[in-house]
Amino acid sequence: MLSFARDIRPLFTQEDIEHMLGVDPSLNLGSYDSVKAHASSIYRRLSLSEMPPGRPWPKEQVDKFKQWMDAQYPP
Repeated sequence: MLSFARDIRPLFTQEDIEHMLGVDPSLNLGSYDSVKAHASSIYRRLSLSEMPPGRPWPKEQVDKFKQWMDAQYPP
């Protein structure tokens, strides 16, 4: 089973976290609670290759994020 700590959090670089905090301080990509609360929006942006800026995730990483969502966001 996927978990945020083991499988999802490592997908976000420190640069991604800092960039997003500068754009939207309510969205901390390093925080389980924040990513869970914004998961639908994050997934949409990942799917559209809008995020992370300049380095969109490969499809398998986007799929992994979706699987984590579908599994009800295990911590």
